[in-house]
Amino acid sequence: MTTRILDAKGLSCPLPVLRANKALKELAPGEVLEVQATDRGAPEDFISFCEATGSELMESREVEGVFIITIRKGG
Repeated sequence: MTTRILDAKGLSCPLPVLRANKALKELAPGEVLEVQATDRGAPEDFISFCEATGSELMESREVEGVFIITIRKGG
């Protein structure tokens, strides 16, 4: 279940990751953030981001040019 949706469409690296980091700080451990981004580098950026922050990359998929990245905040 998604706790919050972050619309990062139209933003270039590193803005989707920076905005996601800010949004995750507002969530409790275990809550889920869905990021919607159009930056082609976003899927790889979020793999690194999750490894660095201890969050779980639950899903990364593309739908009609929009990357849907689902992250569970680590505790």
